Amino acid sequence: MKFDFKKFFFRKPKNELEGSENQAPAAEGPPQEAAIPEKLAEKCEGCGQIVLADEVAANFGVCPKCGHCRKIDARARIRLCFDSFEELFAEEASGNVLDFPGYSEKLASLREKTGETDAVVTGTGVCGGIEAAVFSMEYRFMMGSMGHAVGEKIAKLFEYATEKGLPVVGFVLSGGARMQEGIISLMQMAKTSAAVAKHGEAGLLYISVLTDPTTGGVSASFAFEADIIMAEKGALIGFAGPRVIEQTIRQKLPEGFQRAEFLEEKGFADLIVERKEMKEKLCALLRLHCGEAIA
Repeated sequence: MKFDFKKFFFRKPKNELEGSENQAPAAEGPPQEAAIPEKLAEKCEGCGQIVLADEVAANFGVCPKCGHCRKIDARARIRLCFDSFEELFAEEASGNVLDFPGYSEKLASLREKTGETDAVVTGTGVCGGIEAAVFSMEYRFMMGSMGHAVGEKIAKLFEYATEKGLPVVGFVLSGGARMQEGIISLMQMAKTSAAVAKHGEAGLLYISVLTDPTTGGVSASFAFEADIIMAEKGALIGFAGPRVIEQTIRQKLPEGFQRAEFLEEKGFADLIVERKEMKEKLCALLRLHCGEAIA
């Protein structure tokens, strides 16, 4: 009789054969999925290396290998630096006043996704025992672009701070004015600047923290009108983007142009602060402004 090599070498193990005595009984009910953590590791946008998500979270969203600052949402920034927070003007929201195609649907989708009415969160909080007005811009909402609601909320916050005699801390992030609102969005530059000016005339402190990116109409208005301008490491800061400038002037820009370090060197930013040290620096500046001793 001819020996069947295929049948011998490629036969199933005995406990997998149908009808085998060692076959495990079929499990009852739907199959159970293994519990897998949602995100164990991620790729750093700065150095391109794989880093543990827990390590990044423990380091305030900063890569432990290269120091790249990952974008964090508006409320996370407030929690990072303030011991308490009470929201103001949450009802303000942009509408599609120009009937821009698809804008209403986009706003509805972003509100459902982010849980925010628009691209900035405003209110009051306590930092190092000092009460201050605070605004924080939301990158998940059209990259913090400034439309009617953003300008209205920030102007109202400065007016409130002026009335109550409060300093203002602003975490700035924006791609610029919101094109879907046309001239209405551009008007917010003048409106917010006027409110900032009245706040300054009252002798009150305004600190802006420029994060990645701070560009367009926001950089040309309230972002650079602060008494003290802080910035996060490596943040892109400017009006037009570097690619637009290079295409316009047909020249290669210097290395690191429009980054926070470049602006500090040229005197456009007062200091660059590590994210883990941000609360300590802000508390010290607020206490100094209010005439309290710094521990």
